[in-house]
Amino acid sequence: MRSRFSAFAVGDAAYLLATWHPSTRPSTLKLDDELRWYRLDIHATSEGGPLDARGSVLFSAHYRSPDGPGQLDEHSTLERVDGAWLYVDGR
Repeated sequence: MRSRFSAFAVGDAAYLLATWHPSTRPSTLKLDDELRWYRLDIHATSEGGPLDARGSVLFSAHYRSPDGPGQLDEHSTLERVDGAWLYVDGR
Protein backbone atom coordinates (compact mmCIF):
# COMPACT_ATOMS: atom_id res chain seq x y z
CA MET A 1 0.00 0.00 0.00
CA ARG A 2 2.85 2.38 0.75
CA SER A 3 4.33 1.93 -2.71
CA ARG A 4 0.95 2.63 -4.34
CA PHE A 5 0.55 5.77 -2.21
CA SER A 6 4.01 6.87 -3.32
CA ALA A 7 2.99 6.27 -6.94
CA PHE A 8 -0.03 8.54 -6.45
CA ALA A 9 2.24 11.14 -4.84
CA VAL A 10 4.62 11.23 -7.82
CA GLY A 11 1.95 10.69 -10.49
CA ASP A 12 3.13 7.25 -11.64
CA ALA A 13 -0.03 5.89 -13.31
CA ALA A 14 1.92 3.06 -15.00
CA TYR A 15 2.99 1.66 -11.61
CA LEU A 16 -0.55 1.93 -10.27
CA LEU A 17 -1.92 -0.02 -13.23
CA ALA A 18 0.87 -2.61 -12.95
CA THR A 19 0.01 -3.22 -9.27
CA TRP A 20 -3.75 -3.44 -9.88
CA HIS A 21 -5.37 -6.88 -10.01
CA PRO A 22 -6.35 -7.80 -13.59
CA SER A 23 -9.93 -8.59 -12.53
CA THR A 24 -10.59 -4.99 -11.44
CA ARG A 25 -7.91 -2.97 -13.29
CA PRO A 26 -9.20 -0.16 -15.52
CA SER A 27 -7.86 0.01 -19.05
CA THR A 28 -6.53 3.53 -18.45
CA LEU A 29 -5.91 5.73 -15.45
CA LYS A 30 -5.95 9.52 -15.44
CA LEU A 31 -4.54 11.07 -12.27
CA ASP A 32 -5.65 14.48 -11.06
CA ASP A 33 -2.65 16.79 -11.43
CA GLU A 34 -4.15 19.23 -8.92
CA LEU A 35 -4.06 16.76 -6.01
CA ARG A 36 -0.87 16.66 -3.92
CA TRP A 37 -0.74 13.50 -1.81
CA TYR A 38 1.45 14.10 1.23
CA ARG A 39 0.68 11.65 4.05
CA LEU A 40 -0.44 8.05 4.49
CA ASP A 41 -1.70 6.71 7.82
CA ILE A 42 -2.11 2.93 8.11
CA HIS A 43 -4.74 2.19 10.77
CA ALA A 44 -5.00 -1.60 10.55
CA THR A 45 -4.01 -4.60 8.49
CA SER A 46 -5.47 -8.07 8.26
CA GLU A 47 -3.69 -11.09 6.88
CA GLY A 48 -1.14 -10.16 4.20
CA GLY A 49 1.70 -12.08 5.79
CA PRO A 50 4.35 -14.16 4.02
CA LEU A 51 2.08 -17.23 3.77
CA ASP A 52 -1.18 -15.41 2.96
CA ALA A 53 -2.76 -15.08 -0.47
CA ARG A 54 -4.99 -12.14 0.49
CA GLY A 55 -4.81 -9.21 2.83
CA SER A 56 -6.48 -5.94 3.66
CA VAL A 57 -5.36 -2.49 4.75
CA LEU A 58 -7.40 0.23 6.45
CA PHE A 59 -5.81 3.62 5.79
CA SER A 60 -6.23 7.37 5.42
CA ALA A 61 -4.44 9.21 2.61
CA HIS A 62 -4.13 12.98 2.95
CA TYR A 63 -3.96 15.42 0.06
CA ARG A 64 -4.13 19.08 -0.84
CA SER A 65 -6.14 20.44 -3.75
CA PRO A 66 -7.02 23.94 -4.98
CA ASP A 67 -10.10 23.65 -2.74
CA GLY A 68 -8.00 22.89 0.35
CA PRO A 69 -6.92 19.80 2.25
CA GLY A 70 -8.74 16.50 2.00
CA GLN A 71 -8.60 12.93 3.14
CA LEU A 72 -9.40 9.59 1.51
CA ASP A 73 -10.35 6.80 3.93
CA GLU A 74 -10.34 3.31 2.45
CA HIS A 75 -10.36 -0.35 3.38
CA SER A 76 -8.38 -1.96 0.54
CA THR A 77 -8.27 -5.60 -0.42
CA LEU A 78 -5.10 -7.02 -1.96
CA GLU A 79 -4.24 -10.40 -3.45
CA ARG A 80 -0.86 -12.03 -3.97
CA VAL A 81 -0.33 -13.07 -7.60
CA ASP A 82 2.96 -14.71 -8.61
CA GLY A 83 4.56 -13.34 -5.44
CA ALA A 84 3.42 -9.73 -5.94
CA TRP A 85 0.70 -7.95 -3.99
CA LEU A 86 -1.98 -6.52 -6.29
CA TYR A 87 -4.73 -4.05 -5.38
CA VAL A 88 -8.18 -5.63 -5.87
CA ASP A 89 -10.61 -3.02 -4.58
CA GLY A 90 -11.42 -0.54 -1.85
CA ARG A 91 -14.48 0.49 0.07
